[in-house]
Amino acid sequence: MELKPFQRNVLQDLETYLQYVQEDKDYKTAFERYWGDRIGPYNPIESTGMKPYQDNVKGAVHACIKVPTAGGKTFIACNALKTLFDAFDSRKSQAVVWLVPWSNLLDQTYNNLSDPEHPYRQKLNTLFNHKVEVYKKEDLLQGSNFNPTVVREQLSIFVLSFASLRARKKEDRKVFEENGQLAQFTQTYSGDGHILEGVDETALINVIRSLHPVVIVDESHNAESELSVDMLNNLNPAFILDLTATPKDNSNIISLVSAIELKKEHMVKLPVIVYNQHDKTEVVNNALHLQRKLETLASAERENGGRYIRPIVLFQAQPRTKDDNVTFEKIKQWLLDLNIPEAHIKIKTANKNELKDVDLMAEDCPVRYIITINALKEGWDCPFAYILASLADKTSVVDVEQILGRVLRQPYVQKHDTPLLNLSYVLTASSKFYDTLQNIIKGLQEAGFSEHDYRKKDLQEELPTTKASEQPDPLAELAFGPDEPESLATETEDDIDRSRIHFNSGDLADFDTTGNKILEDIEQTAIEESDAFEEKLKQQIDTSDPFFNELPGTIVKQYRIKEIFEAEASRIALPQFFLEVPKNTLFETGDGLVPLGRETLLEGFKLSTQNTEINFDTLDSELYKVDLEKTRGKEYVPKFMKLDNARVKDPLVEYIVSAPKERQIKEIAHQFIQIIGNMAPIPDQEIKAYIKRILEGMTNDQLMDCFARKYSYKDKIKQKIRVLADDYAEKEFFKKIDTGKIKVQSGYKLPKIIVPGKLGPDIMKSLYEREANMNRFEEKVIDSLAALDNLLFWHRNLERGKGFALNGYKSNHYPDFLILTRRGTIILLETKGDDRDNSDSIAKNKLGKRWAQLAGPNYRYFMVFDNNKIEDARNLDEIREIIKEL
Repeated sequence: MELKPFQRNVLQDLETYLQYVQEDKDYKTAFERYWGDRIGPYNPIESTGMKPYQDNVKGAVHACIKVPTAGGKTFIACNALKTLFDAFDSRKSQAVVWLVPWSNLLDQTYNNLSDPEHPYRQKLNTLFNHKVEVYKKEDLLQGSNFNPTVVREQLSIFVLSFASLRARKKEDRKVFEENGQLAQFTQTYSGDGHILEGVDETALINVIRSLHPVVIVDESHNAESELSVDMLNNLNPAFILDLTATPKDNSNIISLVSAIELKKEHMVKLPVIVYNQHDKTEVVNNALHLQRKLETLASAERENGGRYIRPIVLFQAQPRTKDDNVTFEKIKQWLLDLNIPEAHIKIKTANKNELKDVDLMAEDCPVRYIITINALKEGWDCPFAYILASLADKTSVVDVEQILGRVLRQPYVQKHDTPLLNLSYVLTASSKFYDTLQNIIKGLQEAGFSEHDYRKKDLQEELPTTKASEQPDPLAELAFGPDEPESLATETEDDIDRSRIHFNSGDLADFDTTGNKILEDIEQTAIEESDAFEEKLKQQIDTSDPFFNELPGTIVKQYRIKEIFEAEASRIALPQFFLEVPKNTLFETGDGLVPLGRETLLEGFKLSTQNTEINFDTLDSELYKVDLEKTRGKEYVPKFMKLDNARVKDPLVEYIVSAPKERQIKEIAHQFIQIIGNMAPIPDQEIKAYIKRILEGMTNDQLMDCFARKYSYKDKIKQKIRVLADDYAEKEFFKKIDTGKIKVQSGYKLPKIIVPGKLGPDIMKSLYEREANMNRFEEKVIDSLAALDNLLFWHRNLERGKGFALNGYKSNHYPDFLILTRRGTIILLETKGDDRDNSDSIAKNKLGKRWAQLAGPNYRYFMVFDNNKIEDARNLDEIREIIKEL
């Protein structure tokens, strides 16, 4: 199971925020600067930008990730653990408290993280070298394979419910009670500052507090109460990562995923087709026929090589008496009277659970109909659920928001050949349909989606005068035209007129929808809206970054291309490097070319054989990692703070010093692998072999200095690896250029809208209404060039994946400016002030020059220096005279 592109982006956002934290040594400042650079500073008067950091849990970095239902929050969290622990001091225990709000979600999470065959556990094993243990509360209380030794050597995940830490029930208070099974942990305590007042030091809660765990809060919107904040404080966490589809106002959001991203990856069934009918008889009738239609299509698709799908209807009952089961049994009896086998029907309520131990995804599972009210809440997963059929009273507002998210997940995370299998359906019979729609919108919002992700059709008669909440939906009128009045059918006292339901519960081969006008209309509507929704996705992806549409309660300042430049800008398609590939590749374009990636250039790179000459004489002895900081009395809290290497007292030092040199090298190399982080596409085993070669050339004293100042040594080693990789990639690049395997082809289109973050000065001839921030030398250069008569417009190129990058051997080379002259010459301009680190300028300049040469006569690349220019670069006066002639 590999990460989707949007999931990788989430992890990159987390890593970027941690980098800000390391730079600022303060998570509040880092949060504000992180968002300020991305969308601009916070302005409370205009309500623009991200509001300041909410310091809810003192002493812990608290961040939130917003991912809609079906977006893979758990898988993201599994990968995020590696990102988080890479940011910590490696001496810190890798302990994780994984909090969930409900017992069913607890069992599901524990089972998935424990199962060696499950993708979640397989990913954790890969990331943490198969040293992973997952515990329930019972395991921890009994000390089952839970002791200081194993905790020090592995990733330990404690899957707990909110209730077990809120301690309202007697059986849950065991977490706070004396526990002789855990007494050995007290020998590892570095003090008593972590011990809760009035709680024995051997209590499980104090053991957890001593480990300063990373806390994952699943469905964190359920953990916003004062009691929940106390629960988080009681854990004494180092970092809290919230996972939710609907962040609350006090969440510190660092990454958001749009519904569009899930639809692009075929993870959700959107749009939702909402169909309001005359009465509940039609709801039942059409739910049964729509299920059978979908199952017939699924069966036919499977015969043509597709995956197994058995579409399921969720019948949502509304209790009319105190005895809910009477209502559920009543609906079940209606279905049984239609000769539907009892094995096809299950009831799931708060008091009756016929789904326990039922694998709904199994091919031998017969279930096609599930009856509930709202018992199917978050944490219940079955991608085969396609239809939500509400059987609420006709005159009531239908509360569908609790279970709407249960029909959104797409089977097998793939687009199916049959359009009807890529959508989900809500069937209702409410005269207060427009109030019901508000609940549908609310349900979509609770699943992380929006009012743009559904399409509705109402067969019921519009009242001559409607309340404000019952006004026609302009979006729906645009899609379907104004609703036509139709007569209302009269319901029987028993609500369902079974004589009007004509349903063949026999073989799929005998199923025929001919004559069912409503079902035919649903099918036609679904297909039309599916096509329209897909087209809308394409348009939205082309015109705006969907990320910025997801910021809750925040107005993001977006700036458009100036109208006078729209025509010229739309014609620009900046060339990029493409690699020629064999025609039979899965990823080929029509002409057998794929965008060049750096990993391609490093395919033959063997780091373990490269030279190991590194000058360690000029090391920075200061670094910033997570450590403990004394606050008051005997209390200590984890902080991102400065570590003075000379004062680091690692308990492993004495052990390593006493070991033979071969063992010393092995242990230190292992430590470096833990802290050096991901350097993909270079394999970890190559990095480890290279580090061992470096260590083998050291004396014992040098080895101990290396271990004591490992973070500073690590930085030097990483820098050396990057230089070696860059040199190799550069040689491969020009080799493939000379042999014709790399070509230049038009590809990148300028976005119509940008979000520059911090704004730069308002200089004439800018392409967009406002451009991004720039340093003084950049401002000086573009101000001078904008005064030239032949310059049509300029644009401050955005970085971090938001702008145009030269995708050659230098990763992430984003030239500072794009310029268009009146004669049609396109110029990429890279500026280099004297305050900048220009160590890679020669390689970037060489890459840019070759790009311009291959792109054609209308393209140029220039590097402009303030004073200390390199060969084949220019200063401002020189470049001004050159551009004047272009």
